[in-house]
Amino acid sequence: MTILKVELKPCFLAPRRLQPEYPLFVYLPGMDGTGQLLRTQTVGLEAGFDVRCLAIPREDLTSWEVLTNNVLDLIHTELEKSSQRPVYLCGESFGGCLAQKVAAAAPQLFKRIILINPASSFHLRPLYEWASQFSYLVPSCFFDIGALGLLPFLASLSRISRSDRQELLRTMRSVPAETVLWRLSLIREFHIDEQQLRQLTQPVLLVASILDRLLPSLSEAERLANILPNAKMVVLPESGHACLLETDINLYEIMKSNNFLKTSAEAVKAIEVRDRVR
Repeated sequence: MTILKVELKPCFLAPRRLQPEYPLFVYLPGMDGTGQLLRTQTVGLEAGFDVRCLAIPREDLTSWEVLTNNVLDLIHTELEKSSQRPVYLCGESFGGCLAQKVAAAAPQLFKRIILINPASSFHLRPLYEWASQFSYLVPSCFFDIGALGLLPFLASLSRISRSDRQELLRTMRSVPAETVLWRLSLIREFHIDEQQLRQLTQPVLLVASILDRLLPSLSEAERLANILPNAKMVVLPESGHACLLETDINLYEIMKSNNFLKTSAEAVKAIEVRDRVR
């Protein structure tokens, strides 16, 4: 039983190249929960970060509270190895909701926060909320077929390579119907008090895709920008919901061009930590 519990617990995926002297970059994925779809951005991010990607087990049916605590436990475990480095928290879609929960639970833990087309915009589409209440009536065999039909809404396919389109479809199909329904219910019930968001005084980068056909991400970015004290919006005029898969999108360069990377003082400190580690 102990082994089963370990296998079913969320974990961090790490690239082969570990860089404990760099700031920790924690990515929280979308509805698939696998973390595999960040692969197109990993090389770029490794120029300035030690990257970790949350992987949520396919059978995970836990609450926002449990997921939040799991993420915080994983981050603290990483910081035990190098406690002085800053932490950047990045959430996309479903992960954008989770990132808000995690940041609100530990507002002092994060140096920077990045929210990419967060699914907290779900409530802005009343029809989605209504329809999602009846999604449990759909036979599970239709979810595999539905993934293919959902693809044009999830991504701007012309901006994504063929291999990445295939990987996106495989990833969507890998999630059991029961898990999809559970995560939909989490999004439908998602709520975070505005006062909690106002306590996030660190810089927050809101990335919104104008051509998001799945969710009203631009409207949600504008809403969050009016709540968060130190938020900045980046609008992607030609991108869809799954923008990080697009060949022309480089998250590291977006952060760099918006002065969202570490300061020169932090860079010096990172070098000192690296030298001590060596």
